[in-house]
Amino acid sequence: MLFVSLIGLNSMNAQNNVENRKNFGAKAVITPLPALMIATYDENNNPDVMMAAWGGQCGPNHICFELSAHKTTSNLKLKKAFTISFADKKTVDESDYFGIVSGNKEPKKVEKVGFHTMKSPNVDAPIIKEYPLALECKVILFEEDKNGGARVIGEIVNMSAEESILDEKGLVDLSKLQPVMYDSSHNTYRVVGEEVGKAWGSGKRFMK
Repeated sequence: MLFVSLIGLNSMNAQNNVENRKNFGAKAVITPLPALMIATYDENNNPDVMMAAWGGQCGPNHICFELSAHKTTSNLKLKKAFTISFADKKTVDESDYFGIVSGNKEPKKVEKVGFHTMKSPNVDAPIIKEYPLALECKVILFEEDKNGGARVIGEIVNMSAEESILDEKGLVDLSKLQPVMYDSSHNTYRVVGEEVGKAWGSGKRFMK
């Protein structure tokens, strides 16, 4: 399921207020917005990583996101490959830095925060070692706009995870990973992990 935030879009239609609620106009808070860490190589195979919030899963093994003109955007166009990791509670400061500072201005920003990379064995992109989960992806759609931004769809060819974030069944445990989501209402990060129900299970009580 794809979750894309629409905050900041302007509506061409007149707004009618909903009674007994505060009305915000053409704004949105859609959640969760994962803090996607997109890692790429440039033309000299220097690693770069940026944080992006406007994206998510859009199929069983596909991920999509939209970017404005960034170093990452140019790298994606060139290499047709990337890896995705997720900012987590332990790395929130470093991850936020990757979202603040452009690789065009600071080409060694991965090194500057003390992070390390290894080359993906499946795609032409780096894996950030400090992130315990990585999705290795190849670009299958790169739809560039007139301002140098792009809509990107990637096909996941492999997911790898450290043992430290797996449960007893060998599955990724979000309570161990502690990924953060971007709270667009307050411009903050919030930790994901608490289990509150079972998918395709909790609602069955209404079927009796």
